[in-house]
Amino acid sequence: MSRRNALPPWLAHALRAQRGPVPWSAVTRGALAAGPLLLTAVLLHRTSLGVVAAIAAMLAGINDRPGSRRSAVRRLGVPAAAGALGLLVGTYGGEHLTAVPLTLLLTGLGLVAGGMSAVGTVASGAGTQLLVAAAIGAGMPVAEAGWQRALAFLAGAGWLLVLRLALPTPGAIAGDFRFDGERDAVGAVYDAVADLLDAVGGAAAGPRRAALTAALDHAQDALTGPRLRRYASSAAERRLHAQYAAALPLAEAATALAWAGEPISARAAEGPRRLALAVRANGGTGPLPAPSRSAPALRALDGALLRAAETFDRAQGGEQRPPARRRPALDLVRAALGSGGREYGLRVALCFGASAAIAQALHHARWYGEHQHWYWLPATAVFLVKPDLGPLASRVLCRAAGTVLGALVFAGLAAVLPRPEGLIALVAVCGAVIPVSTRHFGAQTAVVTVLVLALVMVGGEPQASVSRIGETLLACAIVLIVGHLPMAGKRGGGVRARLGSAGRAAHAYLDHVLSGSGDRGERWALRREAYRTLAEARTAIALAAAELPALARHTEGTDAVAAVLERLVDTTTACAVHLDETGRLTARHTRQLEDLAAELERDGQRLGLVVPRMPVAA
Repeated sequence: MSRRNALPPWLAHALRAQRGPVPWSAVTRGALAAGPLLLTAVLLHRTSLGVVAAIAAMLAGINDRPGSRRSAVRRLGVPAAAGALGLLVGTYGGEHLTAVPLTLLLTGLGLVAGGMSAVGTVASGAGTQLLVAAAIGAGMPVAEAGWQRALAFLAGAGWLLVLRLALPTPGAIAGDFRFDGERDAVGAVYDAVADLLDAVGGAAAGPRRAALTAALDHAQDALTGPRLRRYASSAAERRLHAQYAAALPLAEAATALAWAGEPISARAAEGPRRLALAVRANGGTGPLPAPSRSAPALRALDGALLRAAETFDRAQGGEQRPPARRRPALDLVRAALGSGGREYGLRVALCFGASAAIAQALHHARWYGEHQHWYWLPATAVFLVKPDLGPLASRVLCRAAGTVLGALVFAGLAAVLPRPEGLIALVAVCGAVIPVSTRHFGAQTAVVTVLVLALVMVGGEPQASVSRIGETLLACAIVLIVGHLPMAGKRGGGVRARLGSAGRAAHAYLDHVLSGSGDRGERWALRREAYRTLAEARTAIALAAAELPALARHTEGTDAVAAVLERLVDTTTACAVHLDETGRLTARHTRQLEDLAAELERDGQRLGLVVPRMPVAA
């Protein structure tokens, strides 16, 4: 057993970092965002607004992840709008309210933002920026009016979004550079199909199927972002949509082969790999391997490969859009007001409200000395309370270590750098490093600490490294205490809500397949939703399992339910492919569905989970 495997899960998570190539395009955008904005404001003698704009660019840089330009509009724009609103509310609240009403206002914002964060990734980012900006607005008084600061915030985030839309990705030379993110995402789907085919019959088939789900989710998000027109407006985009749609039956057939578990010829993966190369090169496929039609799933694979080749040979795709995730407004409200949203909203409200109250008390008691701004404590609590950044103990450890390291580094640099030009250069360097630092929460915290300390010093605040360390450690203590407080209702509401969503999506998918409907577009959309919600549940379960034992015990056994749901969705996919090829199910398919439905019902009752009763094949 390795040393890392012997560590407690929460500590192992704290030491784990994501790996991958350096995102040079994001690094370039980061270097051109906060630093130049601050420099422009200093030259125009509007330094305080420049600080606000640079903070907005920094927060947008944290959300600047790989993907398409269209998906970046939502991923960066929605949180920025929420941040501007938070800044507006916080500024006017800080100006017109005394300590107690202001604390109540911020606590209410925490309740709303916490519940909203349960909706999804973009909503979580919006909730974070809403609260962070509200704390900054209330605790960093400046001469400008609230609406001016809100506009500066939007300008800072908007500048980074303009860079994201305008600058090409390095190495993107195939076709129209506007769609390089989409092209790479669709190519990754075909590569993931090939990887799964290579693993059929082996132990790696399960992880490869999960990787295929992640690739399909990423491509779907890349292609279905906000648009001015209902359909794709260019031939290049329509072609990409058609190529993504052609990958769906291939993914379906590959999943069915993995479910069967019988090894197949190595040449089965050659076709999808050639299609992946064709997507990235924006060209033709060339000759594909000869078909092998010895089993229904193999016949489905070869038929899908032939149809994909025909799609690639056409100059343009049709007007078909990828099957998008269909989430009615009522479902979003249910997610925010459900058990997961209520539990998280209450915890965020308590942490944010308590930290704001303590920060104001320390501020009025003059504990800060010359340091007049008290926003750091509640802003730190916001990041610490977010479960999607990792288990609680891991977040606290990484935040404390990152803040101490960043504050010490800044103290050394501030002693030698000229002002303000040296500090502005430091802001630009930190902005460039943020896209790399997001791979580990501690590293991100260190870089953000240096950047923010440089910003507030340019804005006229004295060196405050020691007080920042003290406030961070205090925020860690607050979040640790609140995180372990007993709450009304059953703990682990977020995990249970995710599992409930996955169960409902699996039920809808299975019901559609067994109904005999010939609407493949609807089937693929339901399949995508089933696998996506299952992946989200798996992620939430893994994070909950890495908590300290006092918290992890509340979600014990949920991983078994997720595993049953995963096998059920795989079996449903195998049933769909077999029905397409033969028109009837085998005894193995029927028996597997019955066994999984019964096992899911037993496990759900044992854990008190609300999982819909699955239909059984006739």
